[in-house]
Amino acid sequence: GFAGDAAARYSSTLGVAAVTYGAGAFNMVNGGGGLTRESPCRHFRGRARRRAMRCCCTTRPHADTQSSVQGDHRRPGPAGRPGQGPAEISRVLGAARALSRPVYLEIPRNMVNAEVEPVGDDPAWPVDRDALAACADEVLAAMRSAKSPVLMVCVEVRRYGLEAKVAELAQRLGVPVVTTFMGRGLLADAPTPPLGTYIGVAGDAEITRLVEESDGLFLLGAILSDTNFAVSQRKIDLRKTIHAFDRAVTLGYHTYADIPLDGLVDALLERLPPSDRTTRGKEPHAYPTGLQADGEPIAPMDIARAVNDRVRAGQEPLLIAADMGDCLFTAMDMIDAGLMAPGYYAGMGFGVPAGIGAQCVSGGKRILTVVGDGAFQMTGWELGNCRRLGIDPIVILFNNASWEMLRTFQPESAFNDLDDW
Repeated sequence: GFAGDAAARYSSTLGVAAVTYGAGAFNMVNGGGGLTRESPCRHFRGRARRRAMRCCCTTRPHADTQSSVQGDHRRPGPAGRPGQGPAEISRVLGAARALSRPVYLEIPRNMVNAEVEPVGDDPAWPVDRDALAACADEVLAAMRSAKSPVLMVCVEVRRYGLEAKVAELAQRLGVPVVTTFMGRGLLADAPTPPLGTYIGVAGDAEITRLVEESDGLFLLGAILSDTNFAVSQRKIDLRKTIHAFDRAVTLGYHTYADIPLDGLVDALLERLPPSDRTTRGKEPHAYPTGLQADGEPIAPMDIARAVNDRVRAGQEPLLIAADMGDCLFTAMDMIDAGLMAPGYYAGMGFGVPAGIGAQCVSGGKRILTVVGDGAFQMTGWELGNCRRLGIDPIVILFNNASWEMLRTFQPESAFNDLDDW
């Protein structure tokens, strides 16, 4: 599940995860969290011999598995005759692409090799062009009337392959750009990269001030979650923002429904003339460099410095797959070609399988995985598949002999101690 999630994120296409009936399906529950992270991954599960094919879980005798996964996936399909199976699969996969969400398919074991008729293209998802035009006009009017507009980008920008267009939009608008925590790494190759990542009270004070004092905050593809905004201490009044997410755009107290993000970006670009002006704001984030061999214990920031020193020396930045805890926050200070992490639920075990999944679709590019020893005990053994797959991810293991993220809540608890790996 994690590997398919990462492959979908990296390639901005459909990922695939195939599992067995029963135990295999239960192992997909964490990977199904891609619903909230907007990862378009296809989850295929084998199932008992049946005459009908079902999309998502709809079989009453297996309600245990159904209750576990149905809430984590979009576009459930009704049961039907075998001849309807291909059309149902096509419909559900179309939903995965349009909504950038995981979908779940059950394939009866006696139907895997069944011959079926070709399926035509699904009709395009409807878009009200008049509503789209009115929405774009209102968004531009709000941005132009603001004294301190800011563009904040998040995961949908990458899910729909819009980074180049959004970079052009930011330049034409002439506004400073920041990313959310979950959008870290977006627009890294833009002519004018983002100023940094908004992490509220835990982040750069100047970026925090810029965002929280903005009277025209444009949240483009931003997931409203604790990970992205809980650290704002409620200083961001969402009623005064422009929020484009999940095929809807909300301005103040009203919402334009069925507005796809790519359509909105195209409409905004059509209304703005090309510009060569640079965005306003502070200088981009300065990454820590200069690791000193001073004999002191290694701290997380030392690892970031070591990685950054290699990049400064000429090594190409790598895509980073990070697990939760110290390793993720350290990765935030690494120069990278993109960062993926389980930021929404803060679940552990993502890093190693994500690095494997990403490298499988990277076209030969190596992936840097940063993982703690707690998460490594959960999924680190997946590295045993690398030789068979012909991949070679780089793994940095934070071996601090502790469930450090859990220790934060109960510092005195001895059960957070781990052996030395």
